[in-house]
Amino acid sequence: MPAAATPRTFRVRDLQLARALFAAIVAVMITFSPDHSAAIGLSVFSGFAIATGLVFLLAAWLVYPAGVRWQAILLGVLNIVAGMAGGIPAWRSEVTFVVIVAAWALATGLTEALASWREVRLSRGAPELAVAAREARDGLAVGLITLVFGIALLAVPVSYALEYTIDEAGTFTLTGTTIGVGILGGYAAIIAVWLAIAGFSPRTEAAPRTAEPIGGAAAVSSPEDSR
Repeated sequence: MPAAATPRTFRVRDLQLARALFAAIVAVMITFSPDHSAAIGLSVFSGFAIATGLVFLLAAWLVYPAGVRWQAILLGVLNIVAGMAGGIPAWRSEVTFVVIVAAWALATGLTEALASWREVRLSRGAPELAVAAREARDGLAVGLITLVFGIALLAVPVSYALEYTIDEAGTFTLTGTTIGVGILGGYAAIIAVWLAIAGFSPRTEAAPRTAEPIGGAAAVSSPEDSR
C-alpha cells in the first residue's frame, strides 16, 4: 500500500500491528481448543474476518489519503462479507467451512498481492519511496501467504477420515475438517509473526508525496526536490 500524502496520527505499521493481534488471537484459540470442528472453525474465523475488515475500513480514512484508499476499502468489504457469512449458524458445516474460508483467502490474498506488487513497481528506483516500497513488500508477502493458505485448504478432502489408536488413550479419528481448522490456526500464527515483525521494525517516515504532471505523466516529488 502507498504511503500517506501527509503526516497522520495512524500509520501503516498501526494497521499491521492490529492485524497481527487479531491473527495471534485466532492462532491461540485454535491451538488450545480441543474441538476442531467446522462450527468452531467458522466461529473463530468469523470474528477474525469481521474485526480485520473493520480495521481496514478505519485505516482507509485514518491511514491512507484520498485516491489510494481503494485497496483498504475493498479488503475491508471482502473480510466483513466473509465474516458475516461464516457467522450464520445454519451455514456452519464441513463443506461451507472450506468454501467460505478458501474463497476469502483467494479473494483477499489476490487483492493484497496484486495491489502491493503494483506499489512495489511504482516505488522502484525512487529512494524517497523506500518506506512505501518496504510496506508494499510486506503486503505482497502476506497476500502470497494467504493465497497459499487458500490453495492448501482446498487440497484437503472434506471427506477424509483416518482412525488411529493411542495406547492407554483410545481410538480417535482425524478428519479433513480437523486438518483444515489446524491449517487455519497455522496460517494465523505465521501472519501474526510476519505482521508483528513488520510493524515493530524501525523505519524512517517517508516524505509527503505529491503528483505533478510532466509530459502527460504523473511524477512523484517530495519537498526535497524544491530545495
